[in-house]
Amino acid sequence: MLVTRGPRAAILAASAAFLLVTSACGTTDKPEEAATPQVRLYGTDGNMLNSFAAELKDRADLVDGMKGTTPLTPLTEDFKERLRSVDPKLTDYLYAAESYDAVMISALAAQLAGSTNPSDIAKQIVGVTTNGQSCTDAASCLALARDGQDVEYRGPSLTRAGFTEAGEPATASYATLHFDAQKINDAKTEFVGAGDETGASTKAPPKPKKQRGSATDRSDGSPLILGGLLPKTGDLALANPPLAAGAALAVMEINAAGGVLGEPVVWIDGDDGTNPAVAKATVASHISKKVQVIIGAAASGISSAVLPDVVAARRILFSPSNTDSGLSTADDKGLYFRTAPPDSLQGRALADVILRDGPHKIVVVARKDSYGEGLQETVRAELERAGIGGDRVKLLTYEPPADAKAPPVDFSNLAGEIKGYGPEAVLIIGFSESAGLIKALADSGVPIRH
Repeated sequence: MLVTRGPRAAILAASAAFLLVTSACGTTDKPEEAATPQVRLYGTDGNMLNSFAAELKDRADLVDGMKGTTPLTPLTEDFKERLRSVDPKLTDYLYAAESYDAVMISALAAQLAGSTNPSDIAKQIVGVTTNGQSCTDAASCLALARDGQDVEYRGPSLTRAGFTEAGEPATASYATLHFDAQKINDAKTEFVGAGDETGASTKAPPKPKKQRGSATDRSDGSPLILGGLLPKTGDLALANPPLAAGAALAVMEINAAGGVLGEPVVWIDGDDGTNPAVAKATVASHISKKVQVIIGAAASGISSAVLPDVVAARRILFSPSNTDSGLSTADDKGLYFRTAPPDSLQGRALADVILRDGPHKIVVVARKDSYGEGLQETVRAELERAGIGGDRVKLLTYEPPADAKAPPVDFSNLAGEIKGYGPEAVLIIGFSESAGLIKALADSGVPIRH
């Protein structure tokens, strides 16, 4: 597993420079072919899923050869089997571990706080992941918490270090994924580490409260009620099955271990719609039902849109999949957390994947929102650090659909602009709608490399 990237970056930068020099010396007898080189496609966590190929319908073969990164740790077969016991049709595991851990950390924080008051839970969340007695499963962790002992939870996504003071992972693991035969080829998946363990918080949380009795008087506010804010519909719906399975599995295992504060944890389902209006309505419904912790939203832009509502109601928003780096400094009054790492880490891994193939010219296309433009800028900066200057990188954006009922995005002009630029690499930062760009590139005559 690669933890640091300095030597690799230097080698890649040197390789890229060499390729640029040698390419300038060459000639071609077929200038029309040079103007439209073969293009390799790259993707990110929003489209590097098995379910993404289905978005291209009868042209699914266009994704073959596509590479990309996603936050992902090597998952054990035991964990995958447990997920499939919740959803036997599961084909992707993207953010399932992060969803599981978000629910588990929330439950442990409530148990340690001796209360389901959101402000009390929030004060314990970072501490659940740092400087306590190590534990890895619901039964052992809850037993320690009930006994009033600090815990240091490690789960399927949180393996190396705990949370930073900002309430997000200090370290991360990314998988490099490859599409073959219209699906992710697991045999080619590699894992790359990122981040710094010294970034984890060293601050001591409030002293945990030892549970006395069964909490039947409910003076602590139990039961713990969690509300889902996950993408059941919208452009990110293709990522919902693993997110939902991870949350459901955690709730099931917590309750099998005796629940929180003597009561079973309650889960109330909810849709973020990959749409601010849908998500705001779900948040309002959860608040009315006395939900203390909202698990979601899936997309960073949706969390940004609903965070003011959540904070105003003094609830917790805990996302398993937000990666926008800007959320690290959001005005959240200490009520926003995430188990997904920020894109400041993913950008480095993604740039390395692209640079390995030595492209001379690169296009980075992104959704015009906080997730897309944030990751686009991070990748651009990482490419520049490796010696690929602005004259070799073209940045483009597009307006994503307003909602599920909106007409598909017309990518024809964007595809023509990409063809005219003549890149060898096109990185697409988007959700399900980005399948339309791949089809538009093929229709415009761009030869996609498989």
